[in-house]
Amino acid sequence: MRDESIFQNHRLCVVGNLCRDVKFAPIAPGENLFQDGETPTDAILETIGGGGANSALFAAGLGAEAIFAGKVGDDDLAVRLEQAMLRRGVTPFLRRDPATPTGSSVVLNFTNGCRHFVSAQPNNDSLCFSDIDLSSLEGGEHLLRADVWFSRSMLDGGNAKLLRAAKDQGLATSLDVNWDPCRAAASRDVIQKRKEAVREILPLVDLVHGNIREMNLFCDADDLSVTLRRLCDWGCRAVVVHMGAEGAGYYRDGEWTVQPAAPVEKHVNAAGCGDLLSVCMMLLHSRDDIPVSDKLHLANRVVTEYITGRRNFLPAL
Repeated sequence: MRDESIFQNHRLCVVGNLCRDVKFAPIAPGENLFQDGETPTDAILETIGGGGANSALFAAGLGAEAIFAGKVGDDDLAVRLEQAMLRRGVTPFLRRDPATPTGSSVVLNFTNGCRHFVSAQPNNDSLCFSDIDLSSLEGGEHLLRADVWFSRSMLDGGNAKLLRAAKDQGLATSLDVNWDPCRAAASRDVIQKRKEAVREILPLVDLVHGNIREMNLFCDADDLSVTLRRLCDWGCRAVVVHMGAEGAGYYRDGEWTVQPAAPVEKHVNAAGCGDLLSVCMMLLHSRDDIPVSDKLHLANRVVTEYITGRRNFLPAL
């Protein structure tokens, strides 16, 4: 049985979102939420947010060297977020923009397992390639481009520049397809153009990450096997699949490997489980001496410890 000490000799660089999350303990979904009134919950917690920031915190919590590059405002919230990351062992490379406030999200967790984010992300929406300090990549091993959908400028060429810069420095690369925040409101043509912008950079990506529904939507497919083939046909080397209670999967060169989830006695943490799984696989990506099934098994075990509250990776503000 492999232990977490194997994460400690690895380095992950992350470019993505940093914001404040206001998280609600699970509430029952219902029509009452659309009417005047009040809904009680067991707890409301203020934490660091953003898929990129969370991924860097997960890597640091596992003992790896974690680097985060992103954009914030020149405000008190940015200072609080940076200090929280530093306390947890993440090295931040932050571009401060006095004209752009640091953003926040309200995270609604429901008792049926669904989540809904209400977000204002001016700092992350305005991220440009020129905002990214490329010295953060120096001596790196693996780059994660998280939160790929938020910045129009990054979709319009910035992501390709970043991934090429990482490749030029010898880093492996990962991309989390996640949810496009424009999916619910934009026209079909706009959504399709945004998908094409991300598909075009897949030849620069070693690992694509996401859950089944996210990836099927991205690939315009209803079947995971079709999605996996399309992702690799478009150029990526391999795919890490978040499968929830069914565990985790890995696809490469036509070979599909699945490891079932570890048993969960109670659910304490819901947000970020897929990000944590992916971070484990990124940190072990270069370890060709470890079978994929063993990597997935260890990742599932770490995720279970996080879900049940035995591990606390994300600091409160």
